[in-house]
Amino acid sequence: MTMIRFSAAGVRVRVDDDLRTLLHPTSLDLTERRVSVIGANGSGKSTLLRLVNGLTLPTTGSVSVDGVDTHSRGADVRRLVGFVFTDPLAQLVMPTGLEDVMLSLRRTGIRARDRRRAALDHIAAFGLGGHSEQSIYDLSGGQRQLMALASVLATAPRVLVLDEPTTLLDLTNRERFRRVLNGLHQQILFSTHDLELALDAERTLVVNSGTIAFDGAPADAVRFYRELAVTGTPS
Repeated sequence: MTMIRFSAAGVRVRVDDDLRTLLHPTSLDLTERRVSVIGANGSGKSTLLRLVNGLTLPTTGSVSVDGVDTHSRGADVRRLVGFVFTDPLAQLVMPTGLEDVMLSLRRTGIRARDRRRAALDHIAAFGLGGHSEQSIYDLSGGQRQLMALASVLATAPRVLVLDEPTTLLDLTNRERFRRVLNGLHQQILFSTHDLELALDAERTLVVNSGTIAFDGAPADAVRFYRELAVTGTPS
């Protein structure tokens, strides 16, 4: 399994004349197949995830994926790590899913004349064959999120990072998306407010005020987070 390593990685940003800490120096080795990240809005979850593929660079320490450093070899890291945003409309940049997947396939070495067929086959594998040439704005929320996932996975990344991927989905589409995720072979790191979804992981991190407040078994992490949310001081 891939090794995601945070070596005292922290993130600070300047707001006006002040330095604001988004994530305190954090050291983690993540090798599990499924890792979930939970915590309140603004706790630092998204910052943690964005460090993994270089969308955010650490201001202290380092982050690497299988020894590839996000700061010095960002392009190589992004070939290893795919990132799915909360809102698929922030990710799908082409008018149709077919065009978006074909754009992704340009990075894989597939010849231009073969990309359309490869993209159609890839989209069909996600149950979206009948929607490949439909405007992304005419797709349902669940279809959009699956299309965004299909586009990211077209490049066959080793690691898949998802930032609250089911937030905009209803129950039916959430369960459909969940089944698709459970069937993937990639190492997956995801943040979520859905505590049931968090339990699908092998390991769960609780992020609170820019620190890893808990790191362990999903059921224990969810229990810790519930107590933290209610009392502010888990037992």
